[in-house]
Amino acid sequence: MNDASVPDKHQVRRSFEKAASTYNHAAVLQREVCTRALERLDLVKLDPDAIIDAGCGTGFAAQALRKRYPRATLVGLDIAPAMLHASRSRIPRWKRWIGSGGEAFVCGDNERLPIRSGCVDMLWSNLAFQWAGDLTTVFAESQRVLRPGGLLMFTTFGPDTLKELRAASAGDGKIHVNRFIDMHDIGDMMIGAGFADPVMDMEYLTLTYTDVRSLMRELKAIGAHNVAAGRDRGLTGKRVLKEIELRYEAFRQDARLPATFEVIYGHAWKPLPRTGPGGRPVIDIKSG
Repeated sequence: MNDASVPDKHQVRRSFEKAASTYNHAAVLQREVCTRALERLDLVKLDPDAIIDAGCGTGFAAQALRKRYPRATLVGLDIAPAMLHASRSRIPRWKRWIGSGGEAFVCGDNERLPIRSGCVDMLWSNLAFQWAGDLTTVFAESQRVLRPGGLLMFTTFGPDTLKELRAASAGDGKIHVNRFIDMHDIGDMMIGAGFADPVMDMEYLTLTYTDVRSLMRELKAIGAHNVAAGRDRGLTGKRVLKEIELRYEAFRQDARLPATFEVIYGHAWKPLPRTGPGGRPVIDIKSG
């Protein structure tokens, strides 16, 4: 059965292609979440040779990852070629001329990674997994490309994200806000994909705006406006926009309109092979 709330992959690509030139100016929340996630690497003992930055965007995380792991090869992967171009442009020109910098760029989909199996020590992703049509496939692909003992670390949005906009736009039977998956369901998906020792936690971050249209413009500037497969393909009429604005006013506090974001942080490990007393691999046999 088709789920109308699932992101339309072609629209996701088009949205981020268009947003590549405006993303850096508008992505305040994305940078803040990325910085908080990077701090969590202080608690992880890992010296990776190869890292994938899945959904690298314009390369904000890549700069910090290169600094933290200077000897690692870093692969920036994104579904939008324009984002990859913006990320590559962050590398000093002289390094690009001589082909150094330890970084490569690949256009690809998190649900079908163009990476061979078992060759990556860490798969990092900041606020990209929510654009997947099937998150279980994303975790299966992440598990596939990681080496045993490799780390998956990611952030994504939970279902309370943009709850004010969702409430203000409800009532006409149309999808106006993208769908997001519950943290506990995400943890179950990770275990189902074969990851070990998953750690999940969540926090709420709130941005404020003078009016609803400022929020909508910012979402469009980062490519994060409505891309649900079942969205209304036509332009939202003035009357509908006015009704959304009026209903959103119920949330106004201290002359500002809040926009809530439920930020989920997760990490897990690809298990090392199990061995018996003689060093031979242990194989689990399940009865049918």
